[in-house]
Amino acid sequence: MDPQTQCCPNEECAARGQVGQGNLRVHSWLEHRYRCRTCRQTFAATTGTPFFRVQTAVETVTLVVTLLAHGCPLQAIVAAFGFDERTVVAWQAKAGAHCQRVHAHLVQQGQLDLGHVQADELWGKVVGGKVWMALALAIPSRLWLGGVVSPHRDGALITTLVGLVRACATGVGGVGTGLLVCVDGLVSYVTAFRRAFRVPVHTGRVGRPRLVLPDGVLLGQVVKQYAQRHVIAVAHRVVCGTPAAITAALVATRGGTVLTTAYIARRNATFRAHLAPLVRRGRALARTQPVLIAGMSLVGCAYHLCWDHDSLRLAAGPGAATKWVERTPAMAAGLTNHRWTMAAVLHYQVPFRPGWRPGAAGGPHRRTRTPRHSPAALRSLRRSRPRPDHV
Repeated sequence: MDPQTQCCPNEECAARGQVGQGNLRVHSWLEHRYRCRTCRQTFAATTGTPFFRVQTAVETVTLVVTLLAHGCPLQAIVAAFGFDERTVVAWQAKAGAHCQRVHAHLVQQGQLDLGHVQADELWGKVVGGKVWMALALAIPSRLWLGGVVSPHRDGALITTLVGLVRACATGVGGVGTGLLVCVDGLVSYVTAFRRAFRVPVHTGRVGRPRLVLPDGVLLGQVVKQYAQRHVIAVAHRVVCGTPAAITAALVATRGGTVLTTAYIARRNATFRAHLAPLVRRGRALARTQPVLIAGMSLVGCAYHLCWDHDSLRLAAGPGAATKWVERTPAMAAGLTNHRWTMAAVLHYQVPFRPGWRPGAAGGPHRRTRTPRHSPAALRSLRRSRPRPDHV
């Protein structure tokens, strides 16, 4: 137990969400509790993690969540460990919600120079029909930028996904040193990216300034023509920019020499391999849409924090014990300097923003409760209530 890595979760504490301030000390080694010297309140060490109020051993829960992240069937975990199926589903939901918060805290902070982004969508099976999952990927670092699940493949789905990409990008208009976006032939992508990355041009005149795309934004489409489920032709369209500028951006970001969506398609294959409801010809399906969202967040967070990527490894120096230095997408993007374990991801406590309170924008809303009255007040209310006239 290390108090320097914890933060006080008390809503009324002046030091809430501040890590390393020296206001915490160990209150009980046996019960794994901390005490805040500022508000004099105690809290469990598992507060803010999926292990909060879970009676099973932490190592067992971590093992089960790791198997779920690698695509192990739920029925196999139930048969091997003897847990109830609802218990495993609840652990997956908690781990998925926690990974979603970790991803938003580490990735979606507007500090990434994306360079080259590819986006695509795939469908999965749920009870009563199918849903669409839209994903985005940064090509230079292979970093998963986020995903959105919706019952419909429409403009709202694409707009939400592009909003996640915009939240990750840095620089004026989210361009950084330059941004190349490669998508398929869905028209909603063009409209969504143009609206999300445009910036105002101030001329000093009265009224709303004109919104335009920065010069560094390049947008291309890969339109495939199918016949009997086979690709018979591929058309490359330049929507924003010039062919020469797009070719230069592809070479600079190590994305090939022609417009393609192969990298995000390979990422989709990874999701299909680790989430059974996304398999094209399979009988597995998710019970509800939140279950699919939890699985997506769990796999996505493990992908860019815990799993090494072969295309990102670097040659080790002379005299090194190994030939290659393995890296994860988060390491390649500069978000961390080491590979995380699943236990480290699940134990990571996302710090609160300064001044954040429940019910504020970007946080969970406090559940409203009906005020309780004393028995005397209830009797007074009953006597003052008008009675109906009897005929």
